[in-house]
Amino acid sequence: MPIRAYLRRLGVDQALPPTLESLRLLHRRHLATVPYENLGIMLGQGPSVDPDSSLVRVGEVGRAGYCLHQNAVLERVLVDLGFTVERRHGHVWTREDDRDSPALNHLALVVSGLPTDDNPGGRWWPDVGLGEGFWEPLPLVVGEYADGPFRFAITEVDDEGWSFRNDPTGAFVGLEVTSRPTDPAAILAAHASLSTPPDGAFTRLLVAQRRDEAGLETVRGCVATRIDASGRHTTDLTTYDAWLAALADIGLSLEGFEDADLRALFERSLAGHERWVAAGRP
Repeated sequence: MPIRAYLRRLGVDQALPPTLESLRLLHRRHLATVPYENLGIMLGQGPSVDPDSSLVRVGEVGRAGYCLHQNAVLERVLVDLGFTVERRHGHVWTREDDRDSPALNHLALVVSGLPTDDNPGGRWWPDVGLGEGFWEPLPLVVGEYADGPFRFAITEVDDEGWSFRNDPTGAFVGLEVTSRPTDPAAILAAHASLSTPPDGAFTRLLVAQRRDEAGLETVRGCVATRIDASGRHTTDLTTYDAWLAALADIGLSLEGFEDADLRALFERSLAGHERWVAAGRP
């Protein structure tokens, strides 16, 4: 079954009761195993955002996609395991004047019924679709959260949503979560907007990311970056072999893609990289 294949992919071979410990385990294993990425979209083979299709894809080849894929897979698995899960509408933003936009560009989840001394309300935010997000689920409690070399903050919480501030090293500033629609039609419309060239945000530059306990690995275009306690380290990927090796280091499966298509994507990415370097790496 797809969920069994998913759990095998994550290296989980024991029964998981719907507990906070199980939620944390799944979250860590998913982040370590299924990179955030837009490779299929960049190759013109954008994967479906149907949750069942995404779940099968993870089990078969170890790829999901971006947040609309990743968190839908996690939701599907958590519900099957007996967790109480709700969807929320998310809007990731980088400019203050875009903060209150109603555009859906992130699918968020709330898991409830898991109280602790520090989180008596029992609501948790798992998120395997932020790319540069947190290693373990965050309690839906206002506060600052240290996570490896990163510092995150939840600044406002109510029954309908919350406000999140990313670490200053991140590619986005914040996330606003509300109760706006996240039904299948809303998800399909958002995916079409995000994944259709030339304006779709996920059609401009290859991004692959994997979070681990100590930090974050990223390939963005033709630049590999590692952020951990020792700082930020970047490497330009100016050969096809170096680019492929960096994707392999992140754990991104290339199964099902033709070498010719991958080479063409690398050449496009390298041309853009060279223009960026000539402009002073703005």
